[in-house]
Amino acid sequence: MPDVQRRIVAAAREQLLRQSGGHGGVRSVVSEDGRETRLLVLAPGASSDAAGRYRPGDALVVLEVVPVPEPTGGHRVHADARVPLYVLVDPGEAVCTVHSRPLPGVGYREAERVPFGNDLFLPLGEGTLVLETGDFPVGPPTPGAAAG
Repeated sequence: MPDVQRRIVAAAREQLLRQSGGHGGVRSVVSEDGRETRLLVLAPGASSDAAGRYRPGDALVVLEVVPVPEPTGGHRVHADARVPLYVLVDPGEAVCTVHSRPLPGVGYREAERVPFGNDLFLPLGEGTLVLETGDFPVGPPTPGAAAG
């Protein structure tokens, strides 16, 4: 599965970088074992602290590929930080779940499952990023991943 994760993150990063047009940028998050399983689409002016962390409100989109080696708490943690969109990519089920409308203390109020092969539309304040999933590789089933 690590190669599947790496390929999905690389494909998503390339697409998002092309579309972000310098409006904040796209950053990979590397786990302790050296795998890139997360991407952040950042707001304009966002900058990391000395430890490489960003402030709540800096991330406009968090994209994670399961299984995540260091779980972040998924949708609840990102909703508490008021991240507008949290995307969970599950190559085992060949589906992306886009969580939106964060409500701190509760989680996200909306979730849309988008099967691989369909485009993901990620609306942001100034426009919409489109993530093409047709070339995302499919991996073995991911037990319990749907909980996000």
